[in-house]
Amino acid sequence: MHGLVATRRALISVSDKRDLIPFAKALVSHGIEIISTGGTAAALAAAGVPVVPIEKLTGFPEMMDGRLKTLHPRVHGGLLGRRDNAGHVRSMEEHGILPIDLVCVNLYPFEMTVRRDGVQEHEAIEQIDIGGPSMLRSAAKNHEFVAVVTDPAQYDRVASELAKNDGCTTLELRRALAGATFARTAAYDTAIAAWMSSRAGNRFPPVLELRGVSEGELRYGENPHQAAAVYRDPTYRGPNVVGAQLLHGKPLSYNNLLDAAAALEVVQDLKELADERPGAVVMKHTNPCGAAIASTLQEAFARAYAGDPLAAFGGIVAVNAPIDRATAEEIVAGEKFLEVVVAPSYDADALALLQARWKNARLLAVGPVSAAPKAIVVRSIAGGFLAQESDTHEIKSDEFQHAAGPKPDQAMLQDAAFLTAVVKHLKSNAVCIGRGGQLLGAGAGQMDRVASCRNAIEKAGARVREGSGHAVAASDAFFPFDDGPRLLIDAGVRCIVHSGGSKRDEDTFQLCNERGVTCLVTGVRRFRH
Repeated sequence: MHGLVATRRALISVSDKRDLIPFAKALVSHGIEIISTGGTAAALAAAGVPVVPIEKLTGFPEMMDGRLKTLHPRVHGGLLGRRDNAGHVRSMEEHGILPIDLVCVNLYPFEMTVRRDGVQEHEAIEQIDIGGPSMLRSAAKNHEFVAVVTDPAQYDRVASELAKNDGCTTLELRRALAGATFARTAAYDTAIAAWMSSRAGNRFPPVLELRGVSEGELRYGENPHQAAAVYRDPTYRGPNVVGAQLLHGKPLSYNNLLDAAAALEVVQDLKELADERPGAVVMKHTNPCGAAIASTLQEAFARAYAGDPLAAFGGIVAVNAPIDRATAEEIVAGEKFLEVVVAPSYDADALALLQARWKNARLLAVGPVSAAPKAIVVRSIAGGFLAQESDTHEIKSDEFQHAAGPKPDQAMLQDAAFLTAVVKHLKSNAVCIGRGGQLLGAGAGQMDRVASCRNAIEKAGARVREGSGHAVAASDAFFPFDDGPRLLIDAGVRCIVHSGGSKRDEDTFQLCNERGVTCLVTGVRRFRH
């Protein structure tokens, strides 16, 4: 195999024209001839970059609204011909095919187009690139002689190598670019196949390909002896911690990312049901140990942290409103220790306070917090993957069924909705107790629901009977027996909300009627395994 290959001729055809002109000028500075198509050629010419129109190379005009322009032997022959094969060289000379040593193509923005609200089918179809992937695959196959560029992020590396090697590329670079090219065309085709499948009414594509852009290796995984890395999903549209801006602190660890992502999900749900009141959550091992909504973010955080200060030590905090100075003062007060703070944004003085308080605490800005978009959630198991729709089923207290006991007032219904949102994010079996928009205690991840009830009662303690209003308990699924509800009622709970659906629901309803406790049924199970 050859090492250095001189670059004499480049073909450029790009939809994304970021940094196009500086890159093209860098090529021209090495005496490289540029061939281009349509809008790209016009942009280059307008910037004073010498360019050969594609039709001059092919002897054929662009036609069919640009659908046909590069699918020609003089293009693909120039890309596929081996320079060290006498037969290939002879054929190229006989048919007037010039070698093309570098291809710069980024594809029609199909993925971006189909993510737009209200996009029409014909719009999506026209964004299915044909010539682009064909050129990329031809060039990548022949990477022994041809460099292929698919992303503006690669421009600097290619330009630097050309400058370093007098207009030549190395085999190492061409191999790396070829690998990235096949990954790009595979992802592109997968996106098209998934869209086609969805248009046919299928919830899940016939082939599920996980596409992620590497954001680098992490220090380690769940434990120090496990290697780990993080990948960004370029198609995800909602706020997320992978794409968040790290304003302060060490890089996030594997566990930090898991907890921060789980915490963000909670405050997204809280924003949906809190009538624009801010919400806060404290997360520990992907379970909420404190959560609250209040009239101010300062109060929401204070009440969330007070839910379980012991568990909150070393925890992750997420809020769904910008952090102001008053909230920052509440966060830094006392002997708190936090690993991560997730917020839409930070006021300048609030950020300074937090940065001064902890040298290594990670401060993440995720942008405006809105409801999580419906997505396919994937989990790996030995031998395959499990895929399901994300749980975006809206929590509406006015749709809860009043099954037993006194009729709930509005405050009780609001707490029932709030705690249903919290219990949704606890590992099952899950039960939680709260009052007045504050989580007081939670039991999660137990093998039986009675144990979860006991844990929630122990965490809540005497606060179940203290304060104004009635304590409410929420379960992520039905109670198979009335033993768990009996424990909750004995502890002081005055409202129980659960999914219903047990063969023994009537036992729970009868118990609530006897004890004067309100029982609400949501009709929606909220398991989180």
